[in-house]
Amino acid sequence: MSAESTPERPGIPGTGTSGPRRAKGRRRKPRTRSKGFLVAAWTAAGIVVLGGTGVGYVYFKLNGNLHSVDINQALGTDRPEKVDNGSENILVLGSDTRSGTNRKLGGGADDGSARSDTAMIIHVYEGHKKASVVSVPRDTLIDRPACTDTKGNTYPAAHGVMFNSAYSTGGAACAVKTVETLTGIRMDHYLEVDFAGFQKLIDKLGGVSVTTTKDIDDPDSHLKLKAGTHRLNGEQALGLVRTRHGVGDGSDLGRIQLQQAFVKALVDQVKHIGVFTNPKKLYDLADTATKAVTTDSDLGSVNSLMSFAGGLKGIGASDMHMVTMPVQYDPADPNRVIVARAKAQQVWTALKNDRPIPAAATEGTATGEARGVVSGS
Repeated sequence: MSAESTPERPGIPGTGTSGPRRAKGRRRKPRTRSKGFLVAAWTAAGIVVLGGTGVGYVYFKLNGNLHSVDINQALGTDRPEKVDNGSENILVLGSDTRSGTNRKLGGGADDGSARSDTAMIIHVYEGHKKASVVSVPRDTLIDRPACTDTKGNTYPAAHGVMFNSAYSTGGAACAVKTVETLTGIRMDHYLEVDFAGFQKLIDKLGGVSVTTTKDIDDPDSHLKLKAGTHRLNGEQALGLVRTRHGVGDGSDLGRIQLQQAFVKALVDQVKHIGVFTNPKKLYDLADTATKAVTTDSDLGSVNSLMSFAGGLKGIGASDMHMVTMPVQYDPADPNRVIVARAKAQQVWTALKNDRPIPAAATEGTATGEARGVVSGS
């Protein structure tokens, strides 16, 4: 067996065996607190480009909506060096904070806890005309580094834990630290959006049209769709991007494929709904977006976010190459995945050098088998 197909279990040397395909009947038992979540922060950033309206009351109102975290101060200097090639790397997280409105949307107790249900590394290439998006499965077993959160609390390293434990342990700063350790790439920016914010954004946009090639019926996400074309409202969109049972192999990898298809449909439709010719709709969208997102401190003002979004608005769905970080099912637990290290390194090397991700990097890895179930329309 070649090095390309021998992922290792974190913290357990010598287990470099490719995991089996998830057998029928071995899927994870449905959980009422399962909360897959698509990050809409890409679009949230794009719709706050306010042009000449970003002054006076509008400016201060939107500025007051923003919440930011100082990632740079929390992480200090022990980070990968910035690559000066004109590209940018952004960690985008979807969080499921279990309090307030999110408790009803996610299910479960109002215990104030939070998890990162979706993680996407967005690499914007030099010239800002194209981007690669790498989804990191939340169930990936990794070695989490020691980290410090934005309040100064420190957390020890942990071996063989799920990727999304980084956020639930130490918040945004620990999530960024974990991604930088995993990839060797510095994250230039951080964006986060939660359940309630995502649902409101879709409703303010007037819904998103998608086409499904198969019926979807997932009791956990409460989504029922017949095969065909649908205009999804916020609640339905949230259900779609949380769906894992009844599509593909029932894994989180299949859900990621649904999320990737949906975000392409979302990005494509934002470019064609004419919000920039309707000041009232534009303001409502910007108000919702700035309330929905948490950013790093460098993006923590309307002016900074406008400048950042202006650099992304030319990137359409056809300009985005979306992949999942190369993984295999864990041979010791088919409900978990482990990094296919050699193939994953091809991805990180390409992004670090501002190059396209080679097709060979994702060949022969676990997929989730849900590609093609959803597309834009």
